[in-house]
Amino acid sequence: MASNDSIAKKTEVSASTDYTKIVQSHSFQELLRKKRNFIVPLSIFFMAFYFTLPILTSYSKVLNTYAFGAISWAWVLAFAQFIMTWTLCILYSRKAATFDQLVEEIVKEAKG
Repeated sequence: MASNDSIAKKTEVSASTDYTKIVQSHSFQELLRKKRNFIVPLSIFFMAFYFTLPILTSYSKVLNTYAFGAISWAWVLAFAQFIMTWTLCILYSRKAATFDQLVEEIVKEAKG
């Protein structure tokens, strides 16, 4: 648990920081670019994959055919959505570690 002194020090550093300068810095802009280039394509993929199941089941009979045994393609696609969600979660968690390193560099630049 943080003590009152450490909170005061953080607040003091925070109050003296020029956030406009940080936002305009090359390293911060690079961080935003990298995050956008990672998040936007994955979000588009997620939305397309997610809405494929309700759209195909509503307007098509293609998922009613059997994939194997008594399991139809609708069940396969529904289960694949769970796998896709877990995979994207793992990918983002790993990539967030690199984003955190960039943030630490930006904080060091701002302090020094």
